Amino acid sequence: MTSTGLQMSVVLHVNGHRVSVDADPSTPLLWVLRDHLGMTGTKFGCGIAQCGACTVHIDHAAVRSCQFPLEAATNKQITTIEGLSKDGSHPLQQVWVEENVAQCGYCQSGMLMAAAALLTATPQPTDADIDTYVNNICRCGTYPRVRAAIHKAAKKLKA
Repeated sequence: MTSTGLQMSVVLHVNGHRVSVDADPSTPLLWVLRDHLGMTGTKFGCGIAQCGACTVHIDHAAVRSCQFPLEAATNKQITTIEGLSKDGSHPLQQVWVEENVAQCGYCQSGMLMAAAALLTATPQPTDADIDTYVNNICRCGTYPRVRAAIHKAAKKLKA
């Protein structure tokens, strides 16, 4: 996105907290989270909303924050990987460790956020659902472990 050079004060709702940010309204949400709020769990990958490393939730839906302008984030509930759980107790985070999903780990925060949004919308996803909705790129190729972990988390959430 190009910057207009304009600054405005925007109130955001991030991980259950109200925060004020002074930034250009066209600034991608990714950079507001990382540079203005110091929340570095959301990663920069491709910058064109293809890889998914920057995935966050906007009103409970998975969104690629590298192409989501700040001005569109006002009056929305934003959840980052830091807000998924305070202590790593979310069932997805637990099974990610149990199933040894991460290899290099760079894509994992975005992958977890995509998986969490999927499980909210589709509590018992099929393999096809996972392939469709968790389409983040993992350069290490951990897709079989991602799929297994999502199925395991779905069972934990159902119980």
